[in-house]
Amino acid sequence: MNTTKLLLIWAAALALASCAKKPKTSLETVKAERGELTETVTATGTIESVTQVDVGTQVTGIIDKLYADYNSVVSKGELIAEIEKTLLQSELNSAEANVESARLTYEYNLTNYNRDKALHDKQLISDYEFQTSTKELKVSKTAYDKAVADRVRAAKNLNYAEIYSPIDGIVISRDVEVGQTVVSNMNVANLYTIADLDNMQVIGNVDEADIGQVKVGQPVTFSVDANSDELFQGEVTQVRLNPTTESNVVTYEVVVAAPNPDHKLIPGLTANLTIYVMREQNVLLLPTKAFTFEPEADENGDSKLPQVAGKVPATGEGEKVVWVVEGNSLVPTAVTVGASNGIKTQIVSGLKDGAAVATGYSTMAAAPSGDGAERSPFAPQPPGRKKK
Repeated sequence: MNTTKLLLIWAAALALASCAKKPKTSLETVKAERGELTETVTATGTIESVTQVDVGTQVTGIIDKLYADYNSVVSKGELIAEIEKTLLQSELNSAEANVESARLTYEYNLTNYNRDKALHDKQLISDYEFQTSTKELKVSKTAYDKAVADRVRAAKNLNYAEIYSPIDGIVISRDVEVGQTVVSNMNVANLYTIADLDNMQVIGNVDEADIGQVKVGQPVTFSVDANSDELFQGEVTQVRLNPTTESNVVTYEVVVAAPNPDHKLIPGLTANLTIYVMREQNVLLLPTKAFTFEPEADENGDSKLPQVAGKVPATGEGEKVVWVVEGNSLVPTAVTVGASNGIKTQIVSGLKDGAAVATGYSTMAAAPSGDGAERSPFAPQPPGRKKK
């Protein structure tokens, strides 16, 4: 027998030996367990204070004193600055003098009017003289009222020289120095910016593809680079319908309320948002792939695989069939399904906690049988093994 025939015989023997080793098939299962089912939308946004007030002055003058600086904690009604009062006080004094002068003139004309009226009633003076007295009384009354109003304005302007905090908060900006002149015209001269850091909000930009899922009241978690090891909690309070387009990308603003008792969040920080558009807790869950499982015929005759037991039940709306492993049997079971995030699905009814459910088959090639296995004499031998 020549070498060629010998090689062909050995090749055939090896092929027969490999065919004799059947692959091992096993059933993949998963237990129905309770957990949290979530679906999220991600976005980025900017931290802002819910209440932020620019504090200014309504009068022109020179800054005399500043009682607050950057990061000062102030209370509502607290004095935070003063404008030099000399000119304002002199304006008030002048207004009070004008009031006194106008009062005396008014009272004098009132006395004349009462006297002329009595004489006119007795026809002792002409109508012209009485009309003159009446006119002078009205003019003096108008002048007196104007002087009173001017005094009120001067007093109010003097009060405006003392500037008080309108809210409880923290000074995040100071725009003036002592000795600086502030001019009040059509725009109020700004002195401070005060923010309430106890209540912050995040203005998030949500992509147009996701905005339809975002609703008011949904929980939100977010992180900021300034405190990267901490996850903050929030809630969607507003979905703004005005779109923003930048580089052909359309986004919508979503307002997220974020309590901030520790003042770790400050205005201007960038936040990475995770909006929970669906969040079901302590629900019975199965992988979604369990609903696509179909039993296969046992072509290898492996009696260890569970066998189908029972008929597939009819399903109604909201129901699907899963294959429950009971001993060595696959039992088709109808279950009512709920929410799903594409990976896991909620089981509302029809299945017990901990039930084993089939999800698929896995096949592994059989391992060599050991020293008794056929081996080609031409193949490399394992170390330490003598050739026969």
